Amino acid sequence: QVQLVVSGGGLVQAGGSLRLSCGANGRNGRIFSNNAVGWFRQAPGKEREFVATIGWNGDGTIVSDSVKGRFTVSRDRAKNTVFLQMNNLEPEDTAVYTCAAGRSAFSGRSPSDYTYWGQGTQVTVSS
Repeated sequence: QVQLVVSGGGLVQAGGSLRLSCGANGRNGRIFSNNAVGWFRQAPGKEREFVATIGWNGDGTIVSDSVKGRFTVSRDRAKNTVFLQMNNLEPEDTAVYTCAAGRSAFSGRSPSDYTYWGQGTQVTVSS
């Protein structure tokens, strides 16, 4: 079953911006709010790639080198939502993006650090 809800993907020209949102339903809300949340992406024919993560309280952020300076991860605890702000998008950013709730309050780059996953949203960047 889909355990996290991901939204905000779409088609954008190179240099444009998108903001992805990640949230949990009621049954997963406690794990989502108490643990780290990571962002991953996967392009056709390529392995899943780590993008960013954020700790339970908004600290412990890690952003991959490939998107550093362009992407920002943040958490709104009042709305129980995690965001991925993507600026200056490039065609190489085209992929299916998804979020995942971690196994602990702070998590790293490995997919094995995360337990509950979203369904993914398509991001397409045209040149």
